[in-house]
Order: sequence, then C-alpha cells, then structure tokens
Amino acid sequence: MNATLLAVIGTILGSIVTGTFQHLAAGRAERASAAAQLRRDRLDAVTTLASAGSDHCRALWMRGEARLRGAGSDELEELRAKSHTTRSAITHPLVALRLLVPDPAVHATAQAMVVATYDMVDATTSIEELTAAQDTARAAHDRFIDAAAAYFDSHA
Repeated sequence: MNATLLAVIGTILGSIVTGTFQHLAAGRAERASAAAQLRRDRLDAVTTLASAGSDHCRALWMRGEARLRGAGSDELEELRAKSHTTRSAITHPLVALRLLVPDPAVHATAQAMVVATYDMVDATTSIEELTAAQDTARAAHDRFIDAAAAYFDSHA
C-alpha cells in the first residue's frame, strides 16, 4: 500500500515539475518571439524612413532642377505633386521610429535627416546651391544610418 501511495505521489510531483518546466520554456519562447518581432518592427521603421527620405530627396532634386532650368508649369506641377507624395511617405515611418526605437541619438539623427531633406526646397538660386543642399541631406541620411546601425549593434 505504501509503495502504491509513494508511486502516486511521485507521479504527481513528476507531472508538476514537468509542467512547470514546460511552462517556463513556453514563456521563454514567447518572450524570444516577441523580442524578435520588435527587432523586425524597429528595423522596418529605420529602413522605411531611410528609403522615404531618399525618395523625397530625389523628388526635391528633380523639382528644384526643373525649376532652375525653367521647366514648364505642367512639369513643375507634376514634380510638386510627386514631392508632396514623397514627403507624406516620411510621416509614418518617422512616427513608428520614434515610438519603437528608444534611442535619443537615432531620434536626433532621424529628425536631422528629415529637416535637411525638407531644406532642399529652399535651394532656389542656383544648381550649386541645390547640389549643396542635396549633399547636406545625403550626409544627414548617412549619419542617421550610422546611428541606427550603432543602436542595432548594441542591442543584438
């Protein structure tokens, strides 16, 4: 009788220990999955913002160059509309980046990249001024990428 009772108690304790280990392993797997998804979301915000910034820079270059060479109003209107579209495309990934990436250096360089790109609109006197504004925007873009890469390297 005692042997049967001990066998039942051993079985119950074994089940409890096994269940506890399974629960802990499932929790670790769940946390690892959530961390991996957060990393993917952060990387997506960075890459989407970098791409949108490049697209907007290119659209502003084309718009500025057309204006400086004296393009017709239809072409200028088309390029203006395109630059408004590319500017809008910056908003979503910039907000996502600010919400998902807690690093102040990434935030600051992202904002600097966006502002430097927006500043290309003010380059209206010559192709040299437009080129200088584009170079400034590209350098800000590179600093943003470097800051994001440093963030991801330190949080690997």
